[in-house]
Amino acid sequence: MKQEFYRKVLKNGLTIIFEKRKIPVVSVAFAVRSGGINEFLGERGISHFIEHMIYKGTAKRNAKKIAEEIEKKGGILNGFTDEEVTAFWCKMPSKHLPTALSVLSDMIKNPLFDEKELEKERKVIFEEIKMRKDNPIIYVLDKIQSFLYKGNLEIPLTGTYKTMNLIDRKKIVKRFKNIYVPNNLILVVVGDAEFEEIIKFVEKNFEMKKGEIPNFKINLKNKSGIEKRKGIDQAHLVFAYHVPLAKNKKNYAAQILSALMAEGMSSRLFSEIREKRNLAYAVKGECNINKSFAYNYIYVGADKKNVEKVKKIILEEFKKVARGLTEKELEQVKGQLIGNYYISMEDSQIQMINLLSHEIFGDAKEFYDFEKNIKAVKLKDVKSLAKHAKNKFSLFVLVPE
Repeated sequence: MKQEFYRKVLKNGLTIIFEKRKIPVVSVAFAVRSGGINEFLGERGISHFIEHMIYKGTAKRNAKKIAEEIEKKGGILNGFTDEEVTAFWCKMPSKHLPTALSVLSDMIKNPLFDEKELEKERKVIFEEIKMRKDNPIIYVLDKIQSFLYKGNLEIPLTGTYKTMNLIDRKKIVKRFKNIYVPNNLILVVVGDAEFEEIIKFVEKNFEMKKGEIPNFKINLKNKSGIEKRKGIDQAHLVFAYHVPLAKNKKNYAAQILSALMAEGMSSRLFSEIREKRNLAYAVKGECNINKSFAYNYIYVGADKKNVEKVKKIILEEFKKVARGLTEKELEQVKGQLIGNYYISMEDSQIQMINLLSHEIFGDAKEFYDFEKNIKAVKLKDVKSLAKHAKNKFSLFVLVPE
């Protein structure tokens, strides 16, 4: 399937990614190549804090006007912070692309960081921290990362009460000025638009300015633990293992192993844990591959008395894959992933995030090589990773008290 794709790095360093479509809808994101992994240890949560504050107003638009300019034209406005990227995006009828570009660029160039709004938003983030802790599934997924890494990655992306209380307006403004500059920015547009018009807008509205993003060494670890909590009826188990990094590419063997083990109702662990033994309702897995760190995890919600059984089944299935995965089963999973890949491209918003994710790795164009890269994975690569997962893993379980 041939896509009309364009990528250009401007003289000021800003990268523009564009996929042209004929449907009269456009998804637009401005993103900065920086997130939680680039924060100083005592400032964990500052990237997420800045993301919240950028929606709170500029000299030209207050928070209500920012939302109205997008939503009253039929658009959706949102953003997200991850470990290696922070993004601000909207999706709207393509005839309103000039509005999307104007609003989003104003937000990331001219936020006020009003002191009163900052203190109000700090309280909102404290509520978000509470919400994440109160939700057992979110909590265990945050916790497992702390069992895999030392340093910043031990702390949730939202930060803690302690780190959030250490972040003041001066620190936010300093970080913003150093990082939110053209050479660190990516603009992704997917939809019915003209590439030359997008380039003209950026060249007119973004100056020549450079900044550096802090980078820190990531240290791995493996740890297992259990925690008791009142008020829950089910045990929540997460099994996770490190995935080797591939230079400027996502680890495709890891994506295959994740799908094989716990993605979908045909996966090995869904079949073994839920369908054959009825030990759980939820059995799911995901591949969390970033440029500077990567891991796969498997989540199971089960009765407290069945935790050891579930753990044993997980380890046994990895052992079976490491020893006896067949070419036939490998090809079936490859077909599953390739099918999922084409389905994901249907929605311009998802495609916008797909391209952004691959650009953070090095070049968005690699996204279009997914089928070729999946087909190139060898049986021995998947079996080797399964053996590694069985021998070197982290495990966290939250159980009813």
